[in-house]
Formats: sequence, C-alpha cells, structure tokens
Amino acid sequence: SISTFNHFSKPLFFSFKTRKMAHTRFAKLAMAAVLAISMGIESDAMVLTDPRTASGAKVGETGRTFVTRDIKTPDPVPLAGIEEAASLMSTGRMYRYNTKPGEKSVVSACEEEIAAYTGHKYCVALNSCGSAIMLMMKTSGLKQGDKVLSNAFTFGAVPSAIEHAGGKAVYVESDYNHVMDVDDLEKKLIAHPDCNHVLVSHMRGKVGDMDAILEACNRHDAVLLEDCAHSLGVRWQDKHTGHIGRASAISSQSYKMINSGEGGFFLTDDPDMAAQCAVYAGAYEGLSGKHTTVPGPEHFENLPVEIPNYSLRMSNLAAAVIRPQILTLEDRIEKYNRRYKTLSEALIESVGEHMTIPVNTPGVTTPVHDSIQFNLKSHFSGEQVQKFIKECHAHGLPVELFGAKSNARNFINWGFAPAEEPLPLTAEMLSRALDCRMPLMWDDSDFEDMANVIIESIHAALDDN
Repeated sequence: SISTFNHFSKPLFFSFKTRKMAHTRFAKLAMAAVLAISMGIESDAMVLTDPRTASGAKVGETGRTFVTRDIKTPDPVPLAGIEEAASLMSTGRMYRYNTKPGEKSVVSACEEEIAAYTGHKYCVALNSCGSAIMLMMKTSGLKQGDKVLSNAFTFGAVPSAIEHAGGKAVYVESDYNHVMDVDDLEKKLIAHPDCNHVLVSHMRGKVGDMDAILEACNRHDAVLLEDCAHSLGVRWQDKHTGHIGRASAISSQSYKMINSGEGGFFLTDDPDMAAQCAVYAGAYEGLSGKHTTVPGPEHFENLPVEIPNYSLRMSNLAAAVIRPQILTLEDRIEKYNRRYKTLSEALIESVGEHMTIPVNTPGVTTPVHDSIQFNLKSHFSGEQVQKFIKECHAHGLPVELFGAKSNARNFINWGFAPAEEPLPLTAEMLSRALDCRMPLMWDDSDFEDMANVIIESIHAALDDN
C-alpha cells in the first residue's frame, strides 16, 4: 500500500564535512572505474546512486523541508558503454562509415536495437531529434512555405524544425492534460485546407487521442507525423508510440530516456522515406549499402545526386553509449512509474483541492513518467503562482512554469515562427502549468522531500497555515 508523505518529517542534514568526504569517495570511485576499464574488467552494471549526495534534504528552523539534490542529474552511462567508447577512441574509428568490408558499425548495431525495441522496420540514427523531425517533413513531401499543424504546447525545437524544413507552423490548442485538442485540430484543418501535414508532439510523454487525430488527418488528406522525443517506452494500445503516424522521431539528448548528450533516431515503415532520410543524413555515393536498417538499393537509385547531404549522421561514440542503455529501459521505466505513482497520489491526497495532474488518454497502455507536471487551480492568482514558484526555488526545488516569459515551451517565445491566431486555451493552461524533473539517480526518500516542498510551498503561497 502507498502511504501519504508526512510533510513535516525531518530528514538528516549533512554537514559540509560530510559532503566533502562524499566528494572524496566519488573521486576515488571514479579513479577505480578508470582503472577497471584500463584493466579490461567487464561489467554492464549501471551506477544506481550518486555517492556525492547520499542524503538529499534538510529541515530548517522553520520546519520547512529543503531539497539539496541536483534536479538536473542525468542518467549515467553504463560501464559497458564507457568501455565501448574508450575502445572506439583507441582505434579512431568514430565515423559510422569507417568500417572494413563486411563489418557492421556501432551505429548500425544501435539502429537495429532501437528498431527492435520500437517495432519499426527502418531506422536512421542522427545527430539530434530536431534533425529527425525536420527530415520527417522533408521526406514526406513538405515544400517550401507549406503549412504544418502542430501542438501549441511543445518545445521550441519543434517549430524550429518546421522552419528548418521550410514549412510554416500553424498551432493547435493544447488542453489541461497537456495534449493536442482534437476539436481544435478539426477546426484548424477546416480553416487551413491547404495544410497537408500534422506534426503531433507527445510533450513530456503525454499522448493525445491518436485514433481521433489519425481520423481527422485522413478526412483532410493530411500526413500525420509523430514527435516521440519524450515518449520512448510509451505504448499506445500495446504498441510503441510512433506507429500511428507515417514516421516518428525519438531523442537521446541528456534529459531523455537514453542519454548520449545529443542524438536522435528517424523511425518509419515507409521505405522511400527511410531511403531519403539516409541520404539527407549523409549516405553519399554508395554508403547506403553500409546501413542495415534501410530498404534495398532499388529505393535509392539516383537519390545521392538528387537531394542534398546535410551531414546529420550519428557518430559511433554516441551509439556506443546508447546501446547498453536500451537494455535497461524497461527496468528504469518501472522505477520511474512506481515513484511517479507514489508522488502523484501523495500530492493529490494532501493538496488535491489546489491542483490537477494530467491524466493519461484512454489508449495509453504503458506510460513513462520521468517527470511530473501539475496545474494549479484557477483560485491561484498570478501573484500566488509566482509565490509558489519562489517558495519551491527557495527550498531547493526549481519547478518551472511552462508559461514563463523565458520558457522555450511557451509559444509566445517563438518569434521565428509566431502564432498568427489566438490560442486562449493553451495560454491559460500554460499560465499555471508546472514542471518538475524526477531524476533516476535520486533515492526514493528524495521524492518524499519533493512532495513535502511542493505541499509546503502551496500552503505558503496561499498563506494557509
């Protein structure tokens, strides 16, 4: 059973001396890891705790909880990935096409494993998910100046990719579950009959009604594409996200489920789109023959001389650190979801009258909750929303307001692709929608502290003692 967190609990406060000792232990462990690699000791284990921050919270004189853990702690690279990267550097063969005849590159092996995990037939590894999104549009027939309907709530990289592909973004409202509003999609498709592309973004792993979205696209002869940067591991009707649209894109940027710093994958079952993507990415001359997850040569023909080479390839180094992380995805998803369930239930039980938490669309059979989002209710004034944020920050928890003037997820900040029509539903939602990461490297007790800070900050913002 799941018990409600005691938001007046008093976790142990670590002194400066203790933290200094922890840093020393970490340095020794790091040296040991380097020695282990150089000695050829093999291990696929992933580090599960960060020895520098063995305790994450303290309680001040006022009885308020403080979080001292780093909210931006990324998932570490398993030792197997470190070893493979080190081996690659020792040979210098970091370029995906620098392989001997009959030899498979690390990138090709990674593409096979990603395709097997998501269930797609074709996969092309790229330097970023933004590149994959851009190439989804280029390979599905988008022409210069063509309109693309997309979520009004997403990350700025999505409208940037539309602009990069030569398109013009037209935005569809997002609702309080942080997904595309299907009714507004229908209205926008009617209002823009010349729009032939819909790019749906599964922001923070939240998936809209994909059946209804596909039906709307089919009614209006629009190509559906999926931005799955945040939905690796999420399943729609027991199938991995990215299969409803003609193609999809996933990310391996540091704050995603697989971490190579930067990186992305283009996924599709369409052979012509896959062939074009490989050439756009940099498979010039006959290099497509070195791929193992693209269609046969009959789909390439004269493509290397007909379309440009944008040099967007993934390196072997990035692929090396990704591969062992694919093996741990399911275990990490279980851990994220278990912690999310405990955290969200505690928040709703304690302060549910003051907030809502987005609910999964019926049809999502496996969610992935590596972060938490919640909406403060309408009785919060703008000043109280800001006070809540300041209270959280002052107590070590940097929650972010999606509607902040500086937030790249707020459509008002997309001056390069501005909204030309009012978006009142999205604007209102963003004005009180909060976002907080849930780092895997934290301990379970740290999420009790996270709950305490949020609960205490809500009461402080409302002056509710």
